Amino acid sequence: MSIEDAINREGNPVAERSRPNILVFLTDDHGQWAAGCYGNRALHTPSMDWLALTGARCENAFTPCPVCSPARASFWTGQFPSAHGVHDHLGNRDHPGITGQTNLAERLQTEGYRTGLSGKWHGHATGAQRQPGFDYWFSQWGGTNAKFGNQPFSENGERREFYGHQAPIVTDAAIRFLRESRDDAPFFLFVGYTETHSPFSTLPERLAAPHRADCFDDVPREGFSGCHGRPKTAAPDDEAAWREQLVQYYAAVEALDEQIGRILDELEATGQLHNTLIVYTSDHGHMNGQHGLLCKGNATVPQNFIEESIRIPMLLRQPDLVREGTEVNEPVDHCDLHATLLASAGAKANSSAPGKSLLPLLKGEEVVWRDFQLGEYGNARMIRTSLGEKLIKRWPGPNGQFRDEFYDLKSDPRETTNRIDDPEWQARIAELSEKLDSEFAQLERPGCSGIEAVFRDLFNPQEPWKQVVNPTAS
Repeated sequence: MSIEDAINREGNPVAERSRPNILVFLTDDHGQWAAGCYGNRALHTPSMDWLALTGARCENAFTPCPVCSPARASFWTGQFPSAHGVHDHLGNRDHPGITGQTNLAERLQTEGYRTGLSGKWHGHATGAQRQPGFDYWFSQWGGTNAKFGNQPFSENGERREFYGHQAPIVTDAAIRFLRESRDDAPFFLFVGYTETHSPFSTLPERLAAPHRADCFDDVPREGFSGCHGRPKTAAPDDEAAWREQLVQYYAAVEALDEQIGRILDELEATGQLHNTLIVYTSDHGHMNGQHGLLCKGNATVPQNFIEESIRIPMLLRQPDLVREGTEVNEPVDHCDLHATLLASAGAKANSSAPGKSLLPLLKGEEVVWRDFQLGEYGNARMIRTSLGEKLIKRWPGPNGQFRDEFYDLKSDPRETTNRIDDPEWQARIAELSEKLDSEFAQLERPGCSGIEAVFRDLFNPQEPWKQVVNPTAS
């Protein structure tokens, strides 16, 4: 297809395929708070902001699990960890991950989509082997998070060596895939950048330097509250070190935004922008000094469900499917996103998966929706209501039994006081506890429960439920 034909097609919706192309950006460790369209005043994120302005912004988007591999597995399978069986980040090469489980790419490939991945996979320990469902595969050979330097990638199983910043290399591969797309079939492209993951260093200096003058007043620098156990990865005490980590994190967000813009420009130049459903999201959130912590759900022992860990950005744009400027306030997650992408492709929904298609919400329609969000991480489970009540239930693990937790986010938005024993809340805690147990009884599959997996499966050597600590300290 020539550029001229593409431009004509872009301006003529009648000539477009009825099913949209699908482009998903799923980044690593990008907290919802770290984007201009979510209110950060220091970050320059024009690509993300444009997606929010011309599409939809999900205000209450959550991860099913606040650590990478389980969250990604939920996106790919549409299931919670206690159904797909991945409960921590995968560093054990013998662990199967989601191998053998039908992933989203397989579903879309069956529907006639040409499918591709560029960037992070982490559905098992290495990205060297092309996974089922992908026509094109470009992933880190060893799962590296290095931002700069030697960059080994697997391109359809063949090792290729690159040198430089990682994000542009991932973008180049994504654009190669787009330029090879056929006119007779829609495409599904997954782009997984890692820039907002640690280590926080070696980001482009032209992006980092301007932020060294920032006051960072969008990031509360707080002490650690003992109700969350003990810090496993604390924020630096040294002011200069803390600031430099934030400088690098901000530079990482802006580096991602630039690369997203390159791919959006490619779609516009080839006439595919109008008919592409574009999604931007992250696997889970991140803390950079908030609550005195650095990292996500594994920043503490026991594991945490702090708001900054579980809240994610989620932006969607496609003019025929998404009403411009829509703000979705209902609680949504990766399982809902999975269902949404299947629905947009005209594929049959997975009846065993808990997610619901967001398409009615994205069009601004009145929809009966749940008023709570679930989460889990190993032997801990969470229910968070739209009223700001958060209950965390914990089961025994190799490092003992930790206390349950209950937070009233309306009166205590910084989650500093565990009110699990507060007489005022006992009736509501009992009600939420029953609801949480009832929901997970429907979600989990035999042999996959996180409550059992902490005694059985080895995901990596640093699992939070195997850290030695006095449980009574929580």
